[in-house]
Amino acid sequence: MWETLFRDFSFLPEQASEHAGQVDLLYFFCVALTAVFTVLIPAVMVFVAIKFKRKSDDEVPKPVHGSLPLEIAWSVIPFVVTMVLFGWGAVLFFNYSSPPPNSLDVHVVGKQWMWKIQHPEGKREINQLHVPVNQPIRLIITSEDVLHSFYLPVFRIKRDAVPGRYQTMWFEATKTGEFHLFCAEYCGTEHSLMIGSVIVMSPEEYDQWLQTDDQDGSETPVAAGERLFSELRCNSCHNGAGGNGPSLDSLYRTRVAFTDGTNAIADESYIRESIVDPRRHTVAGFGPMMPTFQGQVSEEQVFELISYIKTLGVE
Repeated sequence: MWETLFRDFSFLPEQASEHAGQVDLLYFFCVALTAVFTVLIPAVMVFVAIKFKRKSDDEVPKPVHGSLPLEIAWSVIPFVVTMVLFGWGAVLFFNYSSPPPNSLDVHVVGKQWMWKIQHPEGKREINQLHVPVNQPIRLIITSEDVLHSFYLPVFRIKRDAVPGRYQTMWFEATKTGEFHLFCAEYCGTEHSLMIGSVIVMSPEEYDQWLQTDDQDGSETPVAAGERLFSELRCNSCHNGAGGNGPSLDSLYRTRVAFTDGTNAIADESYIRESIVDPRRHTVAGFGPMMPTFQGQVSEEQVFELISYIKTLGVE
């Protein structure tokens, strides 16, 4: 019985991604550091209390003039320790925030009380995320209503889903299986029911899953975005040189200059802002003519438009 109990007990969830081992190592270092100081400080206090206890009521203690080496030590040592923690954490954060160029983009929308997920091939899911093993996955996350938080414990990753903003994170699963997906931010009365699963499959199984015929004729995001681009008459202004709007050819990841002298990189967040709040930043050489599409297109449709715009001018 005891062997079964200890075998099934785990202080942390299993490690199933590239990030997990690195995050756990930092976590255990913090725990060990905390344990050392938790024992060391009370031990020093007890030692000092005993060693320097007044022996009699008429004893006059010796004056204490301080110790420069001691004061330097208790200032420098905590500073070095905190800088190690800061540097270690910063390296993990930047690695966690910088997906590899061969990442597979998956769009995630939080909504009370579900996760809506769309794959680049057009496959849609609710509260489930199918991914291939040993393939970097970049999640582009937003919310339709309130603040949510997309949390995958076995991958040691979590990112808030913020209304009106894109958040990104990435992971690479290292083992197949089915793992928990949670919302880690209280988002309403049924927050505890906003759970799901991540199914990690072999590349062959993932390809077969993509080919299943339960998509109800779903278009790829690029194809749907191209259709929307035409239906919304976007091409009447963004039709290349000489149009009333700036050309969108090869726009993605280029630097865009604005009329106020500032500039920005045209990533997903910038393109989204240009669709729902176009007058916030006006491209240099053009006037604030574009109407807002806020409320006219859903988050999924915005993602589809962005997917199509990213392909313009790309051979």
